[in-house]
Amino acid sequence: MTSTEYVAGLFDLTGHVGIITGGSRGLGFGQVKVLTDAGATVYNLDLIPHSDEQMIREGHLIDIRCDVTDYDAVEKVVKGIVEKERQLDFLINNAGITFKCRAEEFPLDRLDKIIQINLKTPYMLARICYPYLKQSEYIGRVITISSMAAYMGFTGVLPYDMTKSGVLGLTRGLAEEWKNDNILVNSVAPGWFITKLNEEMFEKNPDRNAAALAKPMLPHFGDPVEIGYMMLFLLSGASTYLTGQDFPVDGGAIPHGF
Repeated sequence: MTSTEYVAGLFDLTGHVGIITGGSRGLGFGQVKVLTDAGATVYNLDLIPHSDEQMIREGHLIDIRCDVTDYDAVEKVVKGIVEKERQLDFLINNAGITFKCRAEEFPLDRLDKIIQINLKTPYMLARICYPYLKQSEYIGRVITISSMAAYMGFTGVLPYDMTKSGVLGLTRGLAEEWKNDNILVNSVAPGWFITKLNEEMFEKNPDRNAAALAKPMLPHFGDPVEIGYMMLFLLSGASTYLTGQDFPVDGGAIPHGF
């Protein structure tokens, strides 16, 4: 075996089957693109399917319209996936929301929804997928999207700060509880990435664009596929001794400081 073949084999996800939430656009789609290109079969649980114009390797992405906060429905979907595929190897908790408002005025219904989607739902999906992940021949993986907000205070988005900090607790706690169950649990903290939503925001607020670019050590925004590269590493045979960790992909924003 050549060194090229060895490295390619480490990162080959052919035969792996997994679930991602909110994989239709933005950071989620960047992850889907990398993982399907690596050979994985990815089930995307989202209320909005991916666009027909977006290129995905045929047969590797299956969209399932699903409200990820309807846990009974999610459980049925997961059971259906396992009945069809006879396996489940990874879960990526990507779906998340936020809302900008000062803490003393924050609408309580918005608070409850952010807590539900950003923190309760990753826990519930991990719990639903647990009995299948622990049977994975590749080692089961749970990966949740955290944030720079887990390390720093961001004004006007306190519930987002709270829930993303909670993701770190969820990651460490599950990693400890499931350490003997053939499951690795980690999280990934994105920095500033170019998505359609961010592009529109920066076009309307050029000053915010300049301010965001001043945050990381690297003077440019990330591409969503770069989150996909980290996911590929954490799902691959190259990361079998990593669990309970959070991995920033932020161009150096956290060590640079705000």
